[in-house]
Amino acid sequence: MKKWLLLIGSVFGAFAALGIFFTNQMMYIRKKTDKVIIDRDTEDGFYDEKVYSTLPKEAFVLPSSLGYNIAGTVIKQHDNNRFMILSHGVTVHSLNSMKYARLFLKLGWNVVLYDHRRHGKSEGKTTSYGYYEKLDLQSVVHWVKEQFGSTISLGIHGESMGAATTLLYAGMEDGADFYIVDCPFSDLEELLAYRLKQDFHLPKQLVMPAANVILKWREGYSFKDVSPISVVDQIKHPVLFIHSKEDDYILPKMTEQLHAKKMGAKRMYLAPVGTHARSYADNPEEYEQVIESFLEKIQKEAL
Repeated sequence: MKKWLLLIGSVFGAFAALGIFFTNQMMYIRKKTDKVIIDRDTEDGFYDEKVYSTLPKEAFVLPSSLGYNIAGTVIKQHDNNRFMILSHGVTVHSLNSMKYARLFLKLGWNVVLYDHRRHGKSEGKTTSYGYYEKLDLQSVVHWVKEQFGSTISLGIHGESMGAATTLLYAGMEDGADFYIVDCPFSDLEELLAYRLKQDFHLPKQLVMPAANVILKWREGYSFKDVSPISVVDQIKHPVLFIHSKEDDYILPKMTEQLHAKKMGAKRMYLAPVGTHARSYADNPEEYEQVIESFLEKIQKEAL
């Protein structure tokens, strides 16, 4: 009897240890330094400290509905009512969004950048890949409308985790006029299973059940709760889906699945070259043309 109890205890202990290890890697994923972000975007021609320093920036801090502060910056360069919220990816922060800020400023849009929980200057202890981040994005949307008026023309551009967060928010509230989502994942569990196989050559059956139980216990949600594909058909406003055909981190088929399920107004651009989150960097002219065409159509239909 004691042997069986020891065996059961050992199995349970291994199960818990595996789940804790895996969820630690997710919740406390290592973040990139400012230098890494700046060096990369400077090399790509997207960041210029002199230009950045001259922009009309105004920092803000607002309370999240989850009890911590969200930090961000408004760049109001144009005397109009057009605003674009930029939602960055995991491991980076709003400085990484400056490449998109320059694009939208050039096209006549004011820009709102903010840091996700646990990133940049925002508070928050863990990363949840969109589950809690969507509520922070909701707080940013509400704040922008309070500051600049409920009748503004509002768009949201998200990259990677920021794109998944954008879709989760839109499926929950749909409070912007349109969305641009660059290389989102369609389902977190499916993505993690793929990464386990690619990075560690491990079957999902060995890790995912333990991690799912531990994640629910530690953070209050499970992998199935972070699934843009489950809510994308609830989004009424237009969505521009973007992905690079060469992305082998989040496969482009995920964007194709999201685009197929989205009802109503939508468009998809699959960039011919570029790894993950590199559609703009490696296809700048075509990327800008796609964005400009999408925005022009949005503005015409709003008249």
